[in-house]
Amino acid sequence: MSSSRVKTVAILALLLINAFFLTFIIIEAAATVRNEVEALENVCAVLRAGGIAVSPDYVRTGGAIRPMRTSRVLEAEETIAHAILGPTVKTDQVVIYHFENAERGYAEFASAGDFDIRLYEGVITSGSGTLRTVEGLLRSMRIESAGLVMTIDPENDTETVTALGAHGGARIFNCSIEFVFHGGSLQTVRGRLIAGIEPVEDGTVISNVSSALLGFLAEVRREEREDVTASRIFGVDPGYRHRVIGPSGEGLLAPAWLISTDAGNYLVDDATGEILPLG
Repeated sequence: MSSSRVKTVAILALLLINAFFLTFIIIEAAATVRNEVEALENVCAVLRAGGIAVSPDYVRTGGAIRPMRTSRVLEAEETIAHAILGPTVKTDQVVIYHFENAERGYAEFASAGDFDIRLYEGVITSGSGTLRTVEGLLRSMRIESAGLVMTIDPENDTETVTALGAHGGARIFNCSIEFVFHGGSLQTVRGRLIAGIEPVEDGTVISNVSSALLGFLAEVRREEREDVTASRIFGVDPGYRHRVIGPSGEGLLAPAWLISTDAGNYLVDDATGEILPLG
């Protein structure tokens, strides 16, 4: 057999082997998806039997979400203060940093990431549109958002835009930033800054949604847990819950599930199993 024929046979053999392994991987992936779908349908059936109506179509399983470690970043706080107030004088008050611009307003940042910025009237206006103004401010503040929600109070001439917290495209359910406009002028900016984000070493990915749903059903049916009630689930989404775990602002972005129901929204912390009503 000539060398060229040997090479051709070897190449064909390699192609056949690769095709075999690719087919095996596809079959395994399809089987995994099928098993996950069946498991979710079974869990939804258990919830319906327990008095909570839910369809598998309302459950978004999403991709892997790893726990993340957070820490205080003073430079990020300065970026936010300067984006809103311009040049400021900074005062160190141990765990609280105060930034002030005599002509524009002031800001205070606490170690846990909570901040409050107050502006004088007319410093920043919504002349280009309230949502567009907030989008521009978020870019200057270098803050990622999962979306904006605006509420209007005509009686008090107030518009409030809430920027939903996010990291890497995943929602941080208990973190947001609120921009309050009065008479078209930005009045306050307050919320929580999540910074210094790094993966937790050997962090696990988010758990199967089935355990979160079954845990939620157990809490709804527990008589002494009167603050968790629901008869219908409209959506289940993966994301993060932020927890402060250290005195100097150290925190954790823990994988979590947002369960939207007819009685309100609830967070299921994947790490602790806690179920928390979310306002």
